[in-house]
Amino acid sequence: MQRISIAFREVDGQTLRVGVRPGDSSIKTPLLLFNGIGASIELVESFLDALRGPEAVVFDLPGVGGSPTPKLPYRLRKLARLAATLLDQLGHTRVDVLGVSWGGTLAQQFAFQYPRRCRRLILAATSPGHLMIPAAPSVLFKMATPRRYHEPGYMRSVAGDIYGGVFRDSPERARAILRHVHWSSDYGYYLQLLAAFGWTSLPWLALLPQPTLVMIGRDDPLVPEANGRILARLIPNARLVVVDDGHLFLITSAVESARQVAEFLSASR
Repeated sequence: MQRISIAFREVDGQTLRVGVRPGDSSIKTPLLLFNGIGASIELVESFLDALRGPEAVVFDLPGVGGSPTPKLPYRLRKLARLAATLLDQLGHTRVDVLGVSWGGTLAQQFAFQYPRRCRRLILAATSPGHLMIPAAPSVLFKMATPRRYHEPGYMRSVAGDIYGGVFRDSPERARAILRHVHWSSDYGYYLQLLAAFGWTSLPWLALLPQPTLVMIGRDDPLVPEANGRILARLIPNARLVVVDDGHLFLITSAVESARQVAEFLSASR
């Protein structure tokens, strides 16, 4: 597969750093990815390397990576509209959507806000938002600060506690995986946290029409497995896959994750 091509685009007055990975021209529906909190395009490169098939679109959210930080706060609804406008610019009327962790909440919002533009939905290591089965307070405290992104020593000390899975025995791998993440600003990180504050999808999950693949890590301290089971139970046409890994299984178990996603996306083509 070809590598990600990155360019800057003006979308509704916001400059976005946008990545497009070309795919198989016979597959007409591209894949739109929403990343985790504080994560830039580069984080999902290993997953996309393992995923054969569709064109993929991913962008740095405002205040993340190479996308400038806005002065004013935003909410998930505004980000979903920003994504829809970007798709208009790229000439895509309908996409499959994958959201990981924090990006999974945005993926749910996009699927609900633009049901005709979302063919299939993949929710990885995510929850229904504010009303979720929470992580332990000690985990939430370590995750609330962006220190792990710009202090290698701190990342090694908390990787196993936050992400679980392979990082429990090899915390040094977290820094290797995140070394290509382009850190922008602490303010941008907190804007992301604020965007989802108080948000929940529980009242309308039953209204989502898309076939949905819910993927959750068996050893995920940040988003406990029960959250994936809740999503899969409440979304009418959903299937649950439990991955024997931690919160970042999309990256640390990229080959298996890509296989599951590819099978799901190709099921009705």
